[in-house]
Amino acid sequence: MNDRSRLPAQLLRVIGAEGHPTSHTEKLVSALGAFAGILSVYLASRFFLGESTVLIVASMGAAAVLLFAVPHGALSQPWPLLGGHLVSACVGVTCARYVPEALMAAPLAVGLAVGCMYYLRCIHPPGGATALVAVIGGPDVHALGYQFLLTPVLLNVLAILAMALAFNALFHWRLYPAALQRLRQKPVDARDGGRGNIAHEDFVYALSEIGSFIDVNEQDLLRIYELATQDKGGAGFATAQLQTGHYYSNGRYGDDWSVRLIIEQDERNDRPGRELIYKTVTGPGRRSTAVTTREEFARWARHEVYREEEDWRRVDPGND
Repeated sequence: MNDRSRLPAQLLRVIGAEGHPTSHTEKLVSALGAFAGILSVYLASRFFLGESTVLIVASMGAAAVLLFAVPHGALSQPWPLLGGHLVSACVGVTCARYVPEALMAAPLAVGLAVGCMYYLRCIHPPGGATALVAVIGGPDVHALGYQFLLTPVLLNVLAILAMALAFNALFHWRLYPAALQRLRQKPVDARDGGRGNIAHEDFVYALSEIGSFIDVNEQDLLRIYELATQDKGGAGFATAQLQTGHYYSNGRYGDDWSVRLIIEQDERNDRPGRELIYKTVTGPGRRSTAVTTREEFARWARHEVYREEEDWRRVDPGND
């Protein structure tokens, strides 16, 4: 029964359709930012280029997703944005001019662009689209030659970068570039407070062992580690602490993590064996209802939790 209940979650994980712990506010802000970013690109291009047939590179749409939906990601930072598009545009124009057959020029441009971005430390996925546009963009794009790097590519990039800097600065939780946010935070020491002996170099080594590009750096991992391991207490419960209508988690990880809601319990006295009815709201056995003893549930529960929009958060015992 439990294995069957895990199948949908496992399938979603395989195809990359897991939910992201972002608030509705953040999602709306991201959508509004993408709108503002493309609008700024269009207006700047019309102002400087007039009625030019090539105003906006299509890859700016993908860049807007990164800059406004993932502003703290490594792929969204100013150097990947600038370097990724300009290097890829240069590679694409070169391939279009010196490789006459489009069947070879298009894949060669994208492949070389990826390699160049890697070595120049400016990996930016929309850059691949910029290289491709330079090859298959048609006569108007080909006629520009290397001018394509300046107009429209550089002009587009500067316009969307300026909007990203201004727009993201309006919201205190999404400073851009990401380095500004790190400067505002106090230095993170993952060894502080008896939370283990994991140092900065341990995270660097772990990232290098994975062997492929990950859109996170060691400082971000340290920050996540600090937030996840800060002492909040509340590990384990006595039966008298269990409250009807409250949510509890087992404190485990991955597919084994679970949250249960206490629907009803026998609280007449503390005699062992009193029954408790709960519903699993997330995790293995989701939406199922079961009966156990209060003692067994107390042994299972590690933290009391509450739901905030789409996220589960641990209740701070100090706020009781």
